[in-house]
Amino acid sequence: MIMPDMATMLCFILTDIAVDPTRLNEALVWGVERTFNRISVDGDMSTNDTVFVLANGAAGNGSLSPEDFQGFRAGLATVMDELSTMIVRDGEGATKLIRLAIKGAATPADALAAARTVANSALVKTAFYGSDPNWGRIMAALGRSGIQMREEGVTIWVDDVKIVEEGMGRGAEPEAKAAAKMKGKEFSVTVDLHEGKFEDHITTCDLTHEYVSINADYRT
Repeated sequence: MIMPDMATMLCFILTDIAVDPTRLNEALVWGVERTFNRISVDGDMSTNDTVFVLANGAAGNGSLSPEDFQGFRAGLATVMDELSTMIVRDGEGATKLIRLAIKGAATPADALAAARTVANSALVKTAFYGSDPNWGRIMAALGRSGIQMREEGVTIWVDDVKIVEEGMGRGAEPEAKAAAKMKGKEFSVTVDLHEGKFEDHITTCDLTHEYVSINADYRT
């Protein structure tokens, strides 16, 4: 049950900085949307999701300038990114961490919908487990995501290996190179829709035999 909003977890972050509560909340919401709300292990949501950030002011700094606040916000987001990534890496039965990026979407909503649909597809996730660059499964997930897209506009990479161009596979050699990349514990999948200027991402993992075993025996 690890899927936004946030994940099955309680997160507590402490800082000595002195910062106005309103601005602290602003930084928290900004960071959560880009980190904890961009992870998924299995697509199921939990009733027990919380992120707290507590600032005690012990640093004794004065009011934060706009530049100081931007730096603090970025630093807080970095911490949250590390913590949220650890959740995915430690997902039930997970053996691989995948950073999935959608580029060139027509709208922000399309970018996120595409990322979520691909990341949560059982067929895609089992292909990840098998180190299989089955781009047809990615295309199928995109096609049912409800986004604006043209098959001939889609390009797909595994790390730096382009396996799909203009909606068509590039052949056995690129797929073999991509499969080799997918045997590692971490890799990226990038999809360019060529429909606009918006992008989004999800950090996810593979779906394994162990995940089924853990959850089949959850109460027994």
